[in-house]
Amino acid sequence: MQTALSGGDAQSADGPVSSSRVRALNGRPGRYPWRLSILTTIFWIGERPSSNNPVPNDRSSWDPNWSSNYGGYDNPDLKLRRDFIPLNFLPRQNPFYVALPYNDLQGGHAKPEAKDVIPWFKDAFVREGQSVLKGRWLAIRHGNRVCYAQWEDCGPFYTDHWQYVFGNERPKPNLNQNAGLDVSPAVRDYLGLGNIEACDWKFVEFREVPPGPWAMYGDNNRFVILRRQSNEQFGHRNLQLTTPAD
Repeated sequence: MQTALSGGDAQSADGPVSSSRVRALNGRPGRYPWRLSILTTIFWIGERPSSNNPVPNDRSSWDPNWSSNYGGYDNPDLKLRRDFIPLNFLPRQNPFYVALPYNDLQGGHAKPEAKDVIPWFKDAFVREGQSVLKGRWLAIRHGNRVCYAQWEDCGPFYTDHWQYVFGNERPKPNLNQNAGLDVSPAVRDYLGLGNIEACDWKFVEFREVPPGPWAMYGDNNRFVILRRQSNEQFGHRNLQLTTPAD
């Protein structure tokens, strides 16, 4: 289904898709349903362009300095990784990251349809030009294992397919066997994926994410942020207890 935009409403070849209809798709029981049997490919920070990956991954759709902010090249070579991270540095961002084929921003502004098709737009919106998608948590399932990761880039191939990401469509045809999800080497290793395999995925709220290796690293990781805040508060209380009174 090809789409065009007119004002704030999404349009399809079959006519306008009203905001109430979009919200109905996302507001039914089980607000974030599993997207089943989605072909999944591997990508990584610092990946160079290739025939099946025409865009270099030293920057993301939302971070022009993605590679440097991460701390380096997220080498996918299994011999150069341990415990889901590269051997030669500690990532400054969560190594469990994914890409989905929708970007809520265009030209520094929210896309016209974004407020209607993104279920959490109203709750997450901070200011014009700041993504409400970046950092969102997903669950990815393969076999009997479930991994959790943060949405940090857009793709594979497309950045406009909200009907798949938030609706009921399947991924668009593309050079990677119609893949609809890119996952990082850490996700690959946790789930035991090959280069391209079918996975299920769904959005989850942070409160639904259990402890795991995805909670270990990253200035962009709420687990890490909350842990640091707790340590700072603990240290402040200890300082107050040990400081002699005048």
